[in-house]
Amino acid sequence: MIPSLSAMDKPVEKRKGLPRGAWIAIAIALVTLGVLLVALPTIRRWSQADSAVDGAGIRIGKVTRGDLVRDASAQGKIVAALHPTLFSPAAGIVVLSTKAGAAVKKGDLLARVESPELRSRFLQESSTLQSIRSAYERQKIASRQAALRNNQNVDLLVVKLSAAERLLERAQRTFDEGLMNRTDFEKARDDLKIAQLELSNARETAKLEKETADFDVRDRELSVERQASVVGELKRQVEGLALTAPFDGMVASVALQDRDAVAINGPVLTVVSLTAYEVELAIPENYASDVLPGSKAEILYEGRTFPGHVTVISPEVKDGQVSGTAVFDGETPATLKQSQRVSVRLVFETRPNVLKAPRGPFLESGAGRSAYVVTNGVATKRDIATGAVSVTEVEIVSGLAEGDALVLSDTAPFAGAKTVLIRN
Repeated sequence: MIPSLSAMDKPVEKRKGLPRGAWIAIAIALVTLGVLLVALPTIRRWSQADSAVDGAGIRIGKVTRGDLVRDASAQGKIVAALHPTLFSPAAGIVVLSTKAGAAVKKGDLLARVESPELRSRFLQESSTLQSIRSAYERQKIASRQAALRNNQNVDLLVVKLSAAERLLERAQRTFDEGLMNRTDFEKARDDLKIAQLELSNARETAKLEKETADFDVRDRELSVERQASVVGELKRQVEGLALTAPFDGMVASVALQDRDAVAINGPVLTVVSLTAYEVELAIPENYASDVLPGSKAEILYEGRTFPGHVTVISPEVKDGQVSGTAVFDGETPATLKQSQRVSVRLVFETRPNVLKAPRGPFLESGAGRSAYVVTNGVATKRDIATGAVSVTEVEIVSGLAEGDALVLSDTAPFAGAKTVLIRN
């Protein structure tokens, strides 16, 4: 039989205070409480959010204050300022004397058009001109001959009148002395009147015939001038059959092959000047009303910006774009090439010290009247008003303050909610 176990028991001294496990539980509780107290406002905002979106695709920018340059971006193409196309003045066969890419000097022969029909017509009209000119000269001779005959007739009648006057004087003296009868005296007086009438009629006839002759000569002269104009035009066309370079430059393109047939006024080749370039612009339709001749332009070429200005704007919108032309102000890059692509920045105005934000899809999503401001991960919708818009920035007229964090991305996924939680 086993005796009592009392001899094996040892008295244990009882510890004062809480056990270790209790202290650990208390510490955990206090830390949890602190975290809850700190996170309570955020949790409250999150709980009040109308919806939530993933923040991976959300771009946020700051509202700042500064100068805003209202501008637009356009694509351009380098073209020669002088690039005429030479046309054939007549139908014929083209004989080329050059090729595309060849450098030419002013007056160099580029091509010749063989047109026997035009040359034959030129010779025919030239012969007609000679014939009309000969008739004109004959008419002038005939006019002088008629004038000479009329003057001779008048001179003879003047002499006849003088003789009649002398006969009348003698008849008067003889009649006064009673040596001539009245019949002879009256006849002498009638002869004088007849001579006077004949001279007067001869002078009027000579005057009328001179006017008629002058009219005929003038008519012949006009015929000569008219035919000379026809011959001159044909001569110009014949001389134009030899197509020459209008200035120093380069043959940009040839529309035909050697010995090809060409129609009248058909294009043959294009010559460009390498001394002056301009930029053909394609401007978005929504900026068309802002771009005017003289507008400032900055041409970006090979990493450098060259100043320029707009010279021409088309009044027509085509495929959502308006075409225009800009030129360089001052220095022109030496390495420019025909049809090379460049970017052009069109500057409309500068607004100093304005509230602005980076431009983004939010501007179109909210139609410029609403935006979302982010605070502690929650985007809150605000009513705003926007002003001038540039390529990279937009003016904020009201609704936002400097330093606000703005959602720049497309806000369509927010579905118009008042508050949206942005999950990281």
